[in-house]
Amino acid sequence: MYRKPSPQLTIDDFILPFSGKLDPENRWVQLANIIPWDEYEKEYAHMFPSDRGNVAKPVRMALGTLIIQARCGYTDRETVQQITENPYLQWFIGLKEFQLTRPLTPVALVKFRKRFKKDRMAKINERIALAERAAKTTEKEAEKNDDDQQGPNLPDADKEEKKTPADSDSEESKPNQGMLILDATCTPADIKYPTDLGLLNESREKLDEIIDTLHKAKGKATKRPRTYREKARKAYLSVSKQRSPRKKQLRKGIKQQLQYCKRNLRHVDQMLKEIPSGFEALSNRQVKLLETIRTVIEQQETMYKTKQHQIPDRIVNLYQDHVRPIVRGKASAKVEFGAKVAISIEKGFCRIEKLSWDAFNEAETLIDSVERYRARTGCYPEAVLADKIYRNRKNLAYCKNHNIRLSGPKLGRPSGDALKKVEKAIERMDAKMRNAVEGKFGEGKRKYGLDRVYAKLKETAECMISMQFFVMNLEHKLRVLFVQILKRYFQITDIGVFA
Repeated sequence: MYRKPSPQLTIDDFILPFSGKLDPENRWVQLANIIPWDEYEKEYAHMFPSDRGNVAKPVRMALGTLIIQARCGYTDRETVQQITENPYLQWFIGLKEFQLTRPLTPVALVKFRKRFKKDRMAKINERIALAERAAKTTEKEAEKNDDDQQGPNLPDADKEEKKTPADSDSEESKPNQGMLILDATCTPADIKYPTDLGLLNESREKLDEIIDTLHKAKGKATKRPRTYREKARKAYLSVSKQRSPRKKQLRKGIKQQLQYCKRNLRHVDQMLKEIPSGFEALSNRQVKLLETIRTVIEQQETMYKTKQHQIPDRIVNLYQDHVRPIVRGKASAKVEFGAKVAISIEKGFCRIEKLSWDAFNEAETLIDSVERYRARTGCYPEAVLADKIYRNRKNLAYCKNHNIRLSGPKLGRPSGDALKKVEKAIERMDAKMRNAVEGKFGEGKRKYGLDRVYAKLKETAECMISMQFFVMNLEHKLRVLFVQILKRYFQITDIGVFA
């Protein structure tokens, strides 16, 4: 059930316990003023078609709480505590007056993240960027009207004759405009570095716990199956404690843990057959964990027999079975474990072009990203700035057909000395401008938590990643508004450095 809240009060109407007023220059007040809460309210209300049950929290409280968490890097409990203590945060999430009791519980944040999935967050993020483009268009039209009023008074017919050819040419040709920057990165999940031996040992221990649970449900009169847990633990420690075990020792340890795991799994299957309500004795978490362990044993056995270390859809964590290894080839970490995100930057605003837990080639996203750019702006970009992996023959042919300059050296024979100097100058300029995407990745990983995503569920992790890019766009919009204020009041013409 959902009930539309009353119109949001201004900061002057917010009631404080000891009188006084909120500061309109506060960062949370300025941030709330640039977010179109009413537009999000309409779509959010459609998620609750029933008119029965408890009344859901409004969109400003749900989305505002997630923004506070992503902007400050709080945990769920700390986010609720900060909102309870801070009147600015309470006004930011839509409360009418300051209250000493907490307005929501930490469990509510889990529900909020499930509601704002990556597709819905992409629409919310797009509205922020489109609102900025609409504001710039309105500003240009206002300047154009001022110039028309200051110019000579021409008859209406002459004005139409003077405008019509230019307008018709622009509508038909629509030359390439703007610039699109593309790149991809990995957002590591909060898991320990996985090894085959450690994953099998953890699977064996969890199977032991499931056997204990089923044995209690079966009755103490029966005899518990032997699992040799002490011997299995000693065999695991004898290999894992070595600084650099040899391949034969490591392979022997994996074989031992595989045998213990398969033995325990046979005992679990036998006990589930003997107990009529065996699955009812297990919790939902244990049932899901059991299915994950089955897949892990199958994958590890296949890799052991074939003497390989790669397999499709490889599971590296029992509790986050959606996480996959992403080979990045970086000096700090050759392999990362998390979601791979391909983004585009247009006029300082980030958009997630593709988010996947499986490894993918980011060059495949170039054509789709350019087509989405054309759908937004009505024309193709003048240049696409990306690294060398994007320069395959398919992308080069596509950019050539649409008169798009793809950054990087050209294929074929090198040009002459004169052209070579010009091409190198363009390459250096493209490299400087492409640093914007590296800066966004650094900002997200150093300040907003993209370096380690603390979420176990797949949907909540995708929401957190999308929310962090959304908050970066809000911060960029605040900087743009600051520049516009400087232009308006101080009449500064060239301040592109601050934008």
